[in-house]
Amino acid sequence: MTATAEASAPALHDALELVLADVTDQTPSIRSFTFRDPAGNGLPPYVPGSHVIVQCGDKANAYSLTGSGVLPDEYTISVLRVDDGGGGSATLHRLAPGARLTVSRPRSAFAPVATARHHLLIAAGIGITPMLSHMRAAAEWGHSASLLYSYRQGEGAHLDDVRELCGESLHECTDRSSFLAALAVRLGEQPLGTHLYVCGPQGFMDTVLHAASEAGWPASRLHSEPFGSADLDPGQPFSVRLSRSGTVVDVPSGTSLLEALEDSGLKVPFMCRQGVCGECVLPVLRGTPEHRDLYLSDAEKTANNSIMCCVSRSRDAGLEIDF
Repeated sequence: MTATAEASAPALHDALELVLADVTDQTPSIRSFTFRDPAGNGLPPYVPGSHVIVQCGDKANAYSLTGSGVLPDEYTISVLRVDDGGGGSATLHRLAPGARLTVSRPRSAFAPVATARHHLLIAAGIGITPMLSHMRAAAEWGHSASLLYSYRQGEGAHLDDVRELCGESLHECTDRSSFLAALAVRLGEQPLGTHLYVCGPQGFMDTVLHAASEAGWPASRLHSEPFGSADLDPGQPFSVRLSRSGTVVDVPSGTSLLEALEDSGLKVPFMCRQGVCGECVLPVLRGTPEHRDLYLSDAEKTANNSIMCCVSRSRDAGLEIDF
């Protein structure tokens, strides 16, 4: 996963100050970065599929960790360089070992289901990064897993890693037709109790999830990890009442609640603007949020008493927040 932010970022709370220990080219446009504690201490563990937010100058991005998460002494991420992007990937690509960066503690939004009989992992492009974490954990714990990996010829990141980890359970595709054929086979041959995980561009994930649904897979066994909120639909307009002042703020279609509050002259803490860091969470007093973030847990989303205002909206015409 790679989520981008384009605004000046405040300092990360309770973050780690780490040193860039190693840089490895995966492809001409994808580079891996390994961070360690400057004093050589171990780092906080994490569950497979977790991400961290890396602050680079005045930019902050969320990136998937590629390790298994067990007793880590280093964090490794892989970053696709987007020269005209607003998230700082180009700046990261210019860093050399020895650079000091602020890195958030790991956050889980794409963890494997412990009770799954088998894990079917499907990735495209840079979406391989959380799957690498899943595969490493599966190998360490002896869990059943297989990987369907789609990438452009000559642009497959971490190929040596996944080939060594997966062996015969890896299927590689370098064109759309062969991927669709392999997907149809994989969806039809999995044992009961299999959970499917997909990460890649939104169109790719939509294709996989639709095909799985058509093949009879229950929604509870489908899990996706989007790159960010860039592909979210503009949503319906709604209004928000601010309980402390009684002010009502209109949120038009295509405008986030965070943007609407800022346009009204209000200051809301934020970091990633992609629903992954948790910085802009606001308490909800009335109404039902339409949760689009990757930060709140399923239980927190069900409770409907908080909202990530950078990406989430309202299912009702009106919402009231404690602000």
